[in-house]
Amino acid sequence: MTVAAATAGDLDIAITEQHVIKKIAWRLMPLIIVCYFFAFFDRVNISFAKAALQTDLGLSNTAYGFGASLFVVGYVLLEVPSNMLLYRFGARRWIARIMISWGIATAAMVFVRSEWQFYALRFLIGAMEAGFAPGILYYLTLWFPKSHRGRMTSVFFLATAFSGIIGAPISGLILNYLGGVHSIAGWQWLFLAGGLPCVALGLVVLLRFDDGIEQAKWLSADERRLISVQLDRQKSEIGEHSAWRSLLKPGVLLLGFIYFLIQVASYGLNFWAPDLIKAAGGGSAAAIGFLTAVPYICGAVTMLVVGRMSDASGERPKFVAALILAAGFGFFASGAFDKNVVTLVGALAVLGAGVVAAIPTFWTLPPKILTGAGAASGIALINTLGQVGGIVSPVLVGSVKDRTGSTTLALYVIGGTCLLCAILVLTSLPRGLKASDLPT
Repeated sequence: MTVAAATAGDLDIAITEQHVIKKIAWRLMPLIIVCYFFAFFDRVNISFAKAALQTDLGLSNTAYGFGASLFVVGYVLLEVPSNMLLYRFGARRWIARIMISWGIATAAMVFVRSEWQFYALRFLIGAMEAGFAPGILYYLTLWFPKSHRGRMTSVFFLATAFSGIIGAPISGLILNYLGGVHSIAGWQWLFLAGGLPCVALGLVVLLRFDDGIEQAKWLSADERRLISVQLDRQKSEIGEHSAWRSLLKPGVLLLGFIYFLIQVASYGLNFWAPDLIKAAGGGSAAAIGFLTAVPYICGAVTMLVVGRMSDASGERPKFVAALILAAGFGFFASGAFDKNVVTLVGALAVLGAGVVAAIPTFWTLPPKILTGAGAASGIALINTLGQVGGIVSPVLVGSVKDRTGSTTLALYVIGGTCLLCAILVLTSLPRGLKASDLPT
């Protein structure tokens, strides 16, 4: 699609959709990626801090898993209210508030001295971060027509891969070389590194973001109109729904359950990959950090490839199912080969390629049936239901390891949830979610 715009020399040039999308992407996506990197860095560094936290605070594997999952409890309880407030006050101010408050709460982990303080702060960090991911996903629907969302959502979720590719080695290096510097433990440096940059990023968000395309003065009137026409047409095709009515829309709860199953797998990777590699003989903290990056590198590559392929085909559910099946195979293989670090890392690579890429592909589905205030609340509800998987997965793996001395059984259970997820995606989605995203 194009529109004509007059140049200074009175010549007409075509403003193409691709040109405007690229301009929007370069304006928004780098900052979004950096912000979300720190959101997921918090999930990576807690897994690296595990051993030191257990030693200093006297935590069992079950207690660590419970504390790690309390982050998700706080996140889940405030997810929908946070996104509704984002819709009311505007994305720019609300996302900045989230960044600043969760950064302060994360940095405050340096003061933890007891098991109960650990529980309280993990809950608070989750509560402060609540609404960030679904808020960004809703924000993307205000800027990008649906035929571009596969790639943009994949670019957004590249941050989850970067948190492993970059964050995992950094976490290992911090533990190796900063522990004891200025009488601060290595795990305390981890939380300072994860929290303080978020405060600065929140201030950048206030300066850089706009609440929607109509406020984007860095686009010309013709550029704004070109994209706005498409966004308005797609909204009219779906129909506007109130925040509460959207929660009852057919397919929303099913998407929430499917995302729950995906998140059981995702948190299984995020919280336990370093521990699995260490148990298999992965070496020093720095070496474990670099090995932990492998599944995220595979996930990043797969994510970009699948993002383009799913945009080209418009057949989103088939890609979600294939990716989560690959993740399931990776979990089964990780359980079977958990004693050998080479085969374990290979299994984790397949797991990472599947689950890391499945998440952005999944998030192209909700905007097919949700728009406006309904999208803000509906996306938040789906994410809330999904994040419950972050409560189940750490506790499941931790309790199984405490009881049996091995994580194998838990890995097999998570592999089974991946298989169930793929079956639901292929057989149970309503027609609106199965429809192709290609323009008709």
